[in-house]
Amino acid sequence: MNNINEVFNKQKLFFADNGTRELKFRKEQLKKFLNILKENEEKLNAAIYKDLKKSPFETYATELALIYHEIKLALKKLNRWSKQKRVRTNLANFPARSYLIPEPYGNALIIGAWNYPYQLSLLPAVSAIASGNTVIIKPSELSKNCSAMMAEIINNNFDPEFFYVLEGGAETARDLLQQKFNKIFFTGNPHIGKLVMKAAAENLASVTLELGGKSPTIILDDANLKMAAKRLAWAKFLNAGQTCVAPDYLLIHKKVKNEFLNLLVKNIIKNQGEKPDESDAFLRIINEKHFDRLAALIEKDKIFYGGITNRNEKYISPTILHNVSFDDKIMEDEIFGPLLPVIEFENTDDILKEIKSRPKPLSFYLFTNNRSLRGKILNELSFGGGAVNDAIMYFTNSNLPFGGVGNSGIGAYHGKAGFKEFSHYKSVLVKANWFEPFIKYPPYSDLKKKLLKLFLE
Repeated sequence: MNNINEVFNKQKLFFADNGTRELKFRKEQLKKFLNILKENEEKLNAAIYKDLKKSPFETYATELALIYHEIKLALKKLNRWSKQKRVRTNLANFPARSYLIPEPYGNALIIGAWNYPYQLSLLPAVSAIASGNTVIIKPSELSKNCSAMMAEIINNNFDPEFFYVLEGGAETARDLLQQKFNKIFFTGNPHIGKLVMKAAAENLASVTLELGGKSPTIILDDANLKMAAKRLAWAKFLNAGQTCVAPDYLLIHKKVKNEFLNLLVKNIIKNQGEKPDESDAFLRIINEKHFDRLAALIEKDKIFYGGITNRNEKYISPTILHNVSFDDKIMEDEIFGPLLPVIEFENTDDILKEIKSRPKPLSFYLFTNNRSLRGKILNELSFGGGAVNDAIMYFTNSNLPFGGVGNSGIGAYHGKAGFKEFSHYKSVLVKANWFEPFIKYPPYSDLKKKLLKLFLE
């Protein structure tokens, strides 16, 4: 079944017939989802290795484990999340009770990304299923083997009227966006995100955009440099830097720049070895187009470490570029690769102004032991999410809603936030019949107005 209209119409009818409303049904589908993923782990590992040369260990740690956790959490918490919630009723509506009742949006479309092909397609699908929606996933065509594997294991195990994977490129995405989905969830870059939002506006669909941007990292001169180097060497070069929440560029105090960069190099070598191209802990660039884009950003006279490229292998070594300025080409757009530009500073206020003058980033990382400065910086800068004295790991906490702000995204998910993102909360007032205030009915008078003020203000 490859026809978009046919799949969409079947899902529309299934939802209209209340096929997804019962919690029992949702739980059954989540359990099935968990089982088929675990049963097909070897196939999933083989597919992602072909696309990105990603090891089974890293595939589990950065893709499958997060999905498993999200499914188990939803199964544990679904009864609580889906309950109607009583809220306070104002005096003007006495006597009555007020409720918020979560309900599914209806038919959901999820457009995934290639850099974490399983996680960024299937994690939002868990939230969509838990919330009671039907789901169509359009994985990225760039990670073609992962896309095919998701289509195989999902389409062979779920009814298409409920959960289906439609493969294809930009044309497929355009055709899908012309359907009257109730909810659209997109992960990708801001340029495509704007096109998705325009298409969604035609049908007034609810939209979640998980975008990216240049996520800064600041290292102050009082930071624990050894720990910062250890954590950043892992975070920046995880997935060969092809991570939306990766540290995009480093702002470091002049006093500690040289010491820190030497520590950073030691940790890179410790993680990936002297020859990262032979390491199972270092991935490849997704395709030649992205390789060429990244290779063009490497200015040889600014290489502090690395800078080795091999187009045939789509390999770029972990690379540190120093003596970089905000005016350099590498500072124009999100890097999305294993290149770390380093800008030194002396005055914290100067770099805060620079960050605030740019689009709001998805993530922000700060390394310092100064509580006062930490509070000032976190208060001044706007970003989707982040960490102090660490990087990326905030993403793994399902109690922290994950999402961007402004240019880096709209909406958030993970855990309960994901359930809420795929749900509409109906506001309902239940009124008693034993009393009705006379003041709201004509004829009006000054006395009634005075009494009205007491009730409404």
